[in-house]
Amino acid sequence: MPLSRLLTLIIGLSLILGLMLWLINSLYRLYIQISFTAPFLANLLLLLMIALIGMLIFAFVYYVGIFQQTKKTSRTRRLLPNVPVVKTEAAEETLKAVRQQVTQIQDEVARQELLTRSREIEAILARGELLVVVFGTGSAGKTSLVNALIGRVVGKVGAPMGTTEAGETYSLKLKGLNRQIFITDTPGILEAGVAGTEREQMARQLATEADLLLFVVDNDLRQSEYEPLRGLAEIGKRSLLILNKTDLYSEADKETILARLRQRVRGFIASMDVVAITANPQPARLENGEVFQPDPDIMPLIRRLAAVLRAEGEDLVADNILLQSQRLGEEARRLIDTQRRRQAEKVVERFQWIGAGVIAVTPLPVVDLLATAAVNAQMVVEIGRIYGCELNMERGRELALSLGKTLASLGIVKGAIELLSKALQLNVATYLLGKAIQGVTAAYLTRIAGKSFIEYFRHDQDWGDGGITEVVQRQFQLNKKDEFIKAFVQQAIARVVRPLAESREVEDEPASDQSR
Repeated sequence: MPLSRLLTLIIGLSLILGLMLWLINSLYRLYIQISFTAPFLANLLLLLMIALIGMLIFAFVYYVGIFQQTKKTSRTRRLLPNVPVVKTEAAEETLKAVRQQVTQIQDEVARQELLTRSREIEAILARGELLVVVFGTGSAGKTSLVNALIGRVVGKVGAPMGTTEAGETYSLKLKGLNRQIFITDTPGILEAGVAGTEREQMARQLATEADLLLFVVDNDLRQSEYEPLRGLAEIGKRSLLILNKTDLYSEADKETILARLRQRVRGFIASMDVVAITANPQPARLENGEVFQPDPDIMPLIRRLAAVLRAEGEDLVADNILLQSQRLGEEARRLIDTQRRRQAEKVVERFQWIGAGVIAVTPLPVVDLLATAAVNAQMVVEIGRIYGCELNMERGRELALSLGKTLASLGIVKGAIELLSKALQLNVATYLLGKAIQGVTAAYLTRIAGKSFIEYFRHDQDWGDGGITEVVQRQFQLNKKDEFIKAFVQQAIARVVRPLAESREVEDEPASDQSR
């Protein structure tokens, strides 16, 4: 509360208190004078005095309570983080969309995991905490840096430090920052073995969740360090690059390394965000033989860290929450897309063999996808339904005919016949070859058509910049590889050729009976 307002309040209260005391004293004197001649009136005056005293006490208690509440509210308002509204609202809308998407996911484990993560992001949004993550190779001195920061700023904490096998998180307090800050020491990257790879994946995951990243090195950046640092910057991670163990270098060498680091990260890390420290100095032996342990030199980092968090803390939290919610939304969409693709591919596989059966039973002079347009129209309708697009049969037939004409115009029909004829000649008897080629080719072309329609519906009924031609050609290239053709022909023999052979045998039996 301002001093002038406080003085006015004290003077006002003193004046009111003085007037109340004067009034009570006057009423008391009057009470003494009339108590012997008019007792009833005296009793009324006594009640009035008691009421005035009660009002005075009530007013005092009430005002003190209001004052304390106002003080507490103002302190709370000062301490509560002021996260930028636009980004917060965007994050909330994204999380709401994620919850709606999650209802479409059939995998119960994946659905519950996404819901749990969305609740965690909402909790972080409500608390407004800042997470600083220390990231780098195992030998760069990350744990020593965390030790030095904790020891210098908040004192020693309970969890043991050492070789970090899992993320360790500690509370950190910086002068001038009311927001709760946590600092996480991550496992080292680029460690050998399966366990090292698993720890690195954990470290990278923790790094992507950071509001601010401290990337620790002990020399110039190696390419294996530069790539993850650049990758994290590309997804929006704000980073400080920390050169540790500077006591091992001369002043000239230290400046040379710093200059190289600033040059290499120019464009995504500012020069002032490349900081030199010594988190765990090497002990020195004095002339008298005693061993002297210097104090850590981390003040440049503390000053820069505090400056960044003061100036950008609110934006860092908001940006990270928005990023995490968007990444969660992307993961939900990816799961739904995988689920839909799997369902659509089952539809394609079913209809490709239906089309093959139609053509094999009633062979045509030439193989033409237009002949199976009715079958493919139903396939298009079912694929569209999986992707939330309700099409009628007329529209499905139009799409099927359009794609069939594209297959013919691109020479894919002819190419498919040649491709499958060579494969079938090695596996099918000559008397069945003609029918088999037509049926299997129809199945193959239906597959290409179905795969093309999956891409069409995946992209909101849009063929893309290259149009239907590019999509169909790409699917043909993907489905003409030798390993696929071999597997496809084996399936075709089981589903098309064997039924043809069995029906031929049934037809031959009456003929042989008649010859007898």
